Amino acid sequence: MPGEAPQQLDSNEEGLIRRVCNGEAAAFEELVRPYERVVFLTAISVLRNSADAEEVAQEAVLKAFANLPNFRAECKFSTWLVQITYNEARMKLRKDRRHLFDSVDEPQEGEEGDYSPRDFADWRPIASEVLENDQTRQALENAINSLSSMYREIVNLRDIQNLSIKETATVLGIPQSSVKTRLHRARLLLRDALAPGIDGRWSAKQDYRKVRPW
Repeated sequence: MPGEAPQQLDSNEEGLIRRVCNGEAAAFEELVRPYERVVFLTAISVLRNSADAEEVAQEAVLKAFANLPNFRAECKFSTWLVQITYNEARMKLRKDRRHLFDSVDEPQEGEEGDYSPRDFADWRPIASEVLENDQTRQALENAINSLSSMYREIVNLRDIQNLSIKETATVLGIPQSSVKTRLHRARLLLRDALAPGIDGRWSAKQDYRKVRPW
C-alpha cells in the first residue's frame, strides 16, 4: 500500500496518494502538477519531437493514475512517474522505428565500450555566467541534442532533472555502475563537442538546468 514505505514520500504526497486510492480522483491532478515539466522533458529527451512528447506525457500520466493503487513507494513518486514516462517513450520509439533514421555520425561504440576523448589542451569547464549568453546556451543545447539516445537520456535525468544515480538507474532499468559509466562518457562527448569553447572563455561550474534537452 502507499504507506508501506513512508520514508520515500513526503507527508503531502502520501496523503494525496491515499486520497486518490480512496476514490478522490481530483487529488491526482494536485499530485502530478509539480512533475508536469519533468514528465515532458523525459519524453522529449527520448523522442526529440514536441508533439510526440506531449502525447507520451499524457499517456504516462493516465497510466500512472490507473496504476497508482499498485504503487508501493519503493522509490519516490516522481521517480516512478518518470520511469513510466521513459518506458512509454521508448515503446513509442520502437513502434515508430525511428532508430532506423539515427544519424550515421552518432557514436557507434557499445554502451560499455571504450571512448577516447579528443585532446584539447585548452579545455576548461564552462562558466555558469557564460551559460547566460544565448550563443553559448544554444551551443550546449545543440551538443546535448547531438548525443546518441543512451547518453542524451543520462544527461537529461542526471544533469537537467537532478535525479540521483540510484533514481536514474531505477528509471532506465540498468545498474548504477552503468549510469556512472554512461554519464562520464556523455560529459566527455559534450566536452569534445563544445571545446575549445565560444571565444575561449570557460570556468568552473556547469548548469545544465538552463538548457533544454533537445
